[in-house]
Amino acid sequence: MIYYKEGSPTHNFSHEDLQNGLREALDKLGEKRKVLVVPPDYTRLPSRAGELTEMAWEYYGDNLTDILPALGTHTPMTEWQITDMFGKIPHELFRDHDWRNDVITLGQVPADFVNKITNGKVNFTWPAQVNKLLIDGDFDLILSIGQVVPHEVVGMANYNKNIFVGVGGAEAINKSHYVGAVYGMEQMMGRSDTPVRKLFNYASENYANHLPIVYVLTVVGVNEAGKQQTYGLFIGDDFDVFNEAAKLSLEVNFKMLEEPLKKVIVWLDPTEFKSTWLGNKSIYRTRMAIADDGELIVLAPALQEFGEDKEIDRLIRKYGYFGTPHTLKAVEENEELRDNLSAAAHLIHGSSEGRFSITYCPGKGEENLSKEEIESVGFQYADIDEIMEKYNFHQLKEGFNTMPNGEEIYYISSPALGLWAHRDRFEY
Repeated sequence: MIYYKEGSPTHNFSHEDLQNGLREALDKLGEKRKVLVVPPDYTRLPSRAGELTEMAWEYYGDNLTDILPALGTHTPMTEWQITDMFGKIPHELFRDHDWRNDVITLGQVPADFVNKITNGKVNFTWPAQVNKLLIDGDFDLILSIGQVVPHEVVGMANYNKNIFVGVGGAEAINKSHYVGAVYGMEQMMGRSDTPVRKLFNYASENYANHLPIVYVLTVVGVNEAGKQQTYGLFIGDDFDVFNEAAKLSLEVNFKMLEEPLKKVIVWLDPTEFKSTWLGNKSIYRTRMAIADDGELIVLAPALQEFGEDKEIDRLIRKYGYFGTPHTLKAVEENEELRDNLSAAAHLIHGSSEGRFSITYCPGKGEENLSKEEIESVGFQYADIDEIMEKYNFHQLKEGFNTMPNGEEIYYISSPALGLWAHRDRFEY
């Protein structure tokens, strides 16, 4: 059922608009005695989920007893990040999700179903896992808050991904990422009906339908002026609400280009991107737009690590971003990679398969990744100051820019908020 839906490519939701929409939906739900909120973490800051969580806390008061950020494999939020994203909410309400230890398996999606939806590419069962707090907390409302946007693993982010990955377990996260990678992210991104989504929907319908989950979904993008804009708010408890949000996201977050791009420069906001685990969105979201033998330059002033998780960081350093055949061979030959299939999936996602070059430009502090570290995993390295000066970085506008020497580049300031492709590489 949909409790609230409003949005279009011309909408521009203010704080008050979001508050009124959320209040209208919560009024329809009636009184609740105990509420859990599952918002994204700081890596999804533009989602406006922080504001919406604060609004829910103000609405329910003491009846909102727990907030469980959907960390997935990310590191727990710092005190500063919690305050910056969630405002006045008391920090004692926040819980850390431990994806390796704090989970319960609700059921197993059968291997024959997984095999069918992946066209025979994968043949294992998939566990529907959630943080045990969702089961043991005796909640009569679980508010899952987040943003629908094109995504490399599931096609379109959020909805029940926020539950089965965001507060899911190691095996579920590993296997779902691997399903998406083996099936092919270029066949998934920007689509709401994908093999990974089918896994989550199967789990929702068969193993989690007793949980009182209501989804609060935003659609946020970057407008022509290069500013973030909120285009939609959708609130409901079934696939229909996600489908409505996904349709709007495809309109506002997806850029279809007439010609492939020869050179793309992406900026990674230092408050959001400190790892290639997250920063590789610059690769995922642009890969269908970049020409053969093209160039992607990633400006990453806060880049400090490869994986958000220490074990995944170690695996990335060991195996590198050297393409699908290399990674699949490593999975076959190495148990440690078979036991961390999300890492293997990430290695596939982060390679251009030799089709275009990827150059990372980290900051120059002692905490930043070095030239040697960048090159050891298969990327090229360039000096960030030299690149920013060469391309007059502070004068770049969103999209196409022509340099004084006539060179044309394409600039993206927020890779996590979009998907770019040219017609030869994307079919509706």
